[in-house]
Amino acid sequence: MSRPGPFGHPYLLGFEEIERMLERLAKQAEAYPPCNIEELGEGHLRITLAVAGFSNEALSIVLSDQELSVRGERPQTEEDRTFLYKGIAARGFQRSFILAQGWEVEAARLVNGLLRIDLKRVRLAPDVRKIPITIG
Repeated sequence: MSRPGPFGHPYLLGFEEIERMLERLAKQAEAYPPCNIEELGEGHLRITLAVAGFSNEALSIVLSDQELSVRGERPQTEEDRTFLYKGIAARGFQRSFILAQGWEVEAARLVNGLLRIDLKRVRLAPDVRKIPITIG
């Protein structure tokens, strides 16, 4: 019986986690807040999120198992206001990015309503070992 999906080839072993990651990314249709991803140079990337109206205290960045999550929480206001037009989103958000092995967060800065997260590639040493063969 063959395995379905893009990693169903019999020589691709142990890629179930990547398949789950791709499924998780496909479900993320949320485009709020808007973001840019740019290459700053060899081995350096920057994610910029437009987070106008969010304070430093209302934002959090967490890196867990190669998933970078950015969350913004809007405080609930108790004011009784009547809007004639409300075009500014007043909701919290969570955006996630999956980082490949060897990428780590270098810095994060909030400047003029833009949250900039700088990433850098750390060169990993190749893992080459001779496997002994036992008899019996």
